[in-house]
Amino acid sequence: MKRHQHKARRSHTARQPKNGRAPNGHNPTYAAIDLGTNNCRLLIAEPNGSAFKVIDSFSRIVRLGEGLTVSGKLTDDAIERTTDALKICAQKIHRHNVSFTRSVATEACRQASNSEKFLEHIESHTGIKLETIEPEEEAHLTLAGCLPLIDRNTNFTLAFDIGGGSTEIMWIANDNQGQPVLHDTISIQLGVVSLAEKFGHDTITPENYQWIIDTITRNLDEFDQRYDMSRHIAEENVQMLGTSGTVTTLAGIHLDLPRYDRSIVDGLTIDFESIHAIVSRLVEMDYDTRCAHPCIRQERADLMIMGCVILDAVCRRWPVSRLRVADRGIREGILLAMMNANQRPPMPAAAAS
Repeated sequence: MKRHQHKARRSHTARQPKNGRAPNGHNPTYAAIDLGTNNCRLLIAEPNGSAFKVIDSFSRIVRLGEGLTVSGKLTDDAIERTTDALKICAQKIHRHNVSFTRSVATEACRQASNSEKFLEHIESHTGIKLETIEPEEEAHLTLAGCLPLIDRNTNFTLAFDIGGGSTEIMWIANDNQGQPVLHDTISIQLGVVSLAEKFGHDTITPENYQWIIDTITRNLDEFDQRYDMSRHIAEENVQMLGTSGTVTTLAGIHLDLPRYDRSIVDGLTIDFESIHAIVSRLVEMDYDTRCAHPCIRQERADLMIMGCVILDAVCRRWPVSRLRVADRGIREGILLAMMNANQRPPMPAAAAS
């Protein structure tokens, strides 16, 4: 599919308080919106000592990229669903008197030929100014949001984000001061929404499963060779970090949670043996069984199989043996960047809520 380049749209600032203070004299409040191919997520927080305190959040599956692989455009239905979700975000931002807001869009808007028209539609109907960011900035924001979960005793981190329209892979190395630095990133144009539209939403044949594994492996080989990643993995010098709905849902299943609980999942480490067992179990489930699972439900039932195949491909290519789960990423990275730009000390991405 042809990729469309867009001019950067500057961040939307709800208010510009003087000297980093809100109009009422209290600490300013910050909001971050991450609009992906599948999800729309909002996080509102305020500085809290050396961290930040989350005061509100919102997440809804909008499937903005539905049908994109066929038409190359965002559909009217997808735009309507997304507009409704962003209206709720705008209401929350207004209700909390947010001082600074940044709203970003990723793969679906990078691909869609009508994305500029969509961004104008969103601004006129919600007041939210979305900016389309490129994969490199997306990776930097994800890294910033996940910093507290990176092991400083391991020289390298292999991080990935399985999205709706693409899968982002990041190679991170600790510098001489032990600070994680993003060395490189690649974006593979395979995600849970695009693959589900290609192969179906219920089950997957062994042939199609293998096709996805082989395709992803080919995309990863050159990246692996560029940094001699397999050697570092063999020397047990690499941490693997996964941030995506697929990974967090799988973690909830691994813990056998009666309902998803971010406070338990975020930071969890799962061994590959358990991952492979859960993936095999999910792939064998039919759609109705997945819908009935408390950590999957109908919202993710038709996408979990494709997420599992992508995860399986990454784990096969890079057998690190353990995966650390991150229920955090772009939104936390945006919040930290805004707070630090407001002349505050660097802060880790806190999970307080």
